[in-house]
Amino acid sequence: MPITVLPYIPEYITVHLGTPGSGAENVTVSFPDYIKNVASSEIYPTWEPAALRANILAQISFALNRVYTEYYPSRGYSFHITNSTATDQKFIYGRNIFDNIEQIVDDIFNTYIRRIGYVEPLAAKFCNGTTTTCDGLSQWGSQYLAQDGYDSMQILRTYYGDGIELVPDAPVQGVRASYPGSPLRQGSAGEAVVVVQTSLNRISQDYPAIPKIWPVDGIFGPATENAVKRFQSIFNLAADGVVGRATWYKL
Repeated sequence: MPITVLPYIPEYITVHLGTPGSGAENVTVSFPDYIKNVASSEIYPTWEPAALRANILAQISFALNRVYTEYYPSRGYSFHITNSTATDQKFIYGRNIFDNIEQIVDDIFNTYIRRIGYVEPLAAKFCNGTTTTCDGLSQWGSQYLAQDGYDSMQILRTYYGDGIELVPDAPVQGVRASYPGSPLRQGSAGEAVVVVQTSLNRISQDYPAIPKIWPVDGIFGPATENAVKRFQSIFNLAADGVVGRATWYKL
């Protein structure tokens, strides 16, 4: 049977209060408190409940994608996400939280969106839909759809397509660096190898020269080594079939 390493909800998330390369402060808050702040900063509490839920699910999924992919730590930063709306989501440290938003987040903070057949949380882009538009959810558009009777899932599928699903009741745990600490090679086994195999299979959908690994069994054998070498050659890494830190974070 194939093995999958599933995403989790981090107990805490560290937010950089500025653009990624700035010398701004980092603050660490609980994940639910982070989402409550983002939702209170990004959307209006007077909107229809279905619109609020759709937007909050998008915000949860976007943040979890940043954590799951180690987007900033893999680039050498000591935080998980920024509060710059040019790259991430609005977060205003110390702001007040709206009561109805707090209640919704408490109910769904451990639910996220993913594409069917994929593991990672959806990097759910969104914009206000008036002064800015994007290939993702329109915040004001979601409100208009909710006023027309759409539920939150219908709203999300309008913007992200029918091939999405919700993952409820994701486990909560502390964030830890994913790199196992030493290179993986033929003979290695365990959860870290599962991550490598799962990642290579996902990437091979866009780069079919990378052979699929089956089954995903957590055992680093010849098939995994061959797929690693193909990946390394495509992405200009030393094609030695060994997953060191550079290959791990490129994956």
